[in-house]
Amino acid sequence: MFGLKNYLKKFLPAQFLSSYHFFLSWLGAFVYRYPSSKLIVIGVTGSKGKTTVTELISKIFEEAGQKTALLNSIQIKVGASSEENTMRMSMPGRFFIQKFLSDAAQEGCAVAVLEMTSEGVKQSRHRFIELNALVFLNLEPEHIESHGSYQAYADAKFELARALARSRKRPRIIAANADDKESGRYLTLSVEHALPFSLQAQNPYEAGAHGGYFTFDGAKISIKLPGEFSLRNALAAATVARASGIPLDTISRALEKISLIPGRAEYVDEGQNFSLVVDYAHTPASLTALYETYKGQQKICVLGSTGGGRDMWKRPVMGQIAEKYCDVVILTDEDPYDEDPQQIVQDVAHGMAKKPEIVMDRRAAIRRGIELARQNSVVLITGKGTNHEICGPKGTVTPWSDVQVAREELKAFLKKAVS
Repeated sequence: MFGLKNYLKKFLPAQFLSSYHFFLSWLGAFVYRYPSSKLIVIGVTGSKGKTTVTELISKIFEEAGQKTALLNSIQIKVGASSEENTMRMSMPGRFFIQKFLSDAAQEGCAVAVLEMTSEGVKQSRHRFIELNALVFLNLEPEHIESHGSYQAYADAKFELARALARSRKRPRIIAANADDKESGRYLTLSVEHALPFSLQAQNPYEAGAHGGYFTFDGAKISIKLPGEFSLRNALAAATVARASGIPLDTISRALEKISLIPGRAEYVDEGQNFSLVVDYAHTPASLTALYETYKGQQKICVLGSTGGGRDMWKRPVMGQIAEKYCDVVILTDEDPYDEDPQQIVQDVAHGMAKKPEIVMDRRAAIRRGIELARQNSVVLITGKGTNHEICGPKGTVTPWSDVQVAREELKAFLKKAVS
C-alpha cells in the first residue's frame, strides 16, 4: 500500500489524487456502516494542545459516567481498553478511523474524542465522520512545506469546521479560542452553538510550574498541570463539555484529578533535588510557553529541532528562543529522516548569538543536562514527548523514549552521587 500511495502521489494529477482519497474515506465508512452516526463525536484541532485537550475531554465525560473512546497521538482507547499509539500519526488512515469508531460503538461507548489534523484533511480522513462538536485551539505557522503556504494550512484546518457545519447531528457545537486571531471565522460558523473561550476573560486565574486555577461559570477550577497553556487547554475542554450538558461540578472534579498527560510537561522524578521535564514542544509558541512556565529557575534545556525535511524556517527561531530563556542550551539530534543531522543542528545554532553546546547523541545530551543541574534548577527536554522512535535515513527507526532514557540517566546519576 505504501508503494502504491507513493506511485499515485508521483504520477496522478492532484484532482485525481483528491478523488482517490475521498473514495477511500467513503469506502471505509461504508464498510463499517457509518459508525460515527452512533456516537457523540468531538474533534479537536489546532497547532498545539490537541492531544492534551482530547485527554481532558475524555476524562470529563468519564467522570460524568459515560464510556469514551479516544484517538490521539498518545493512545488508542476504546472503553477500558487502551494501547499506545506508535504510528506517529494522531489522525491515522481512513479505514483505521472508521474501524476505531465502529469498535467504539460496538463496545457501548457514548462519546468518541478525536485529534484532527490538517494533514488528515489533505487526505480526506475527516470525511464521513459526523461531528457533534469541534474545538479550535490556535493556529501558528507549521507544515508550510506540506501545504504550500500558511493560508493553505489555515484553510485545511478550517475544512474541519466546514465538516461540522455539514454534519447532520443536532445540536452542533463549535468552541474556539477567542485569544487566537484565526478564531473569527470559526465563531461565525452556521451551527447551533458557537462558543468563544478566552483565558483572559476567566479572571481571576493563576498558573505556575505545578498547577493553577481559573474561573469558569463563576466557579474556581483548579488543575495540577503546569503553565498557563494548561489552563487554556483545561478551559477549552470545560467549554465543550459544559455545552454538551456536563454539570459544572463534574467538570471541576474531573480536571482537578488529572496530574499527568504523558509527554506533555511530564515530570520525571527519581528523588533528585532538581526538576526534570519532558515535553513535546515543537513550535516557537509552545517552546516559549514551556520556558516561561519555569521563570525564576535555572533552566538547562536539551533542544532537538524540527524533523528533517520540514518547517526548516523555524530552526533558527527555536535556537533564538532557547538562548533567550535558558541558562544552558544543549543542542542534539531528534528525527533527521534523510537530512544530515549535523546540518539540522547547525540551522538551529544559526539563531543563537553564542555558540551552544552540541551533543549529537540524544542520550548523552540528556545525561549532560542532568550533570549540569543544580538544586532547584530544571532540566527541560523538548521535541519528542511520547514519540517512540528516532527516525533516520531511508526509513530506519531507532526505538526511543525521552522519559525512559531520562529516568535511566537520573538513576545512574544518583547512584554515582552516593557511591
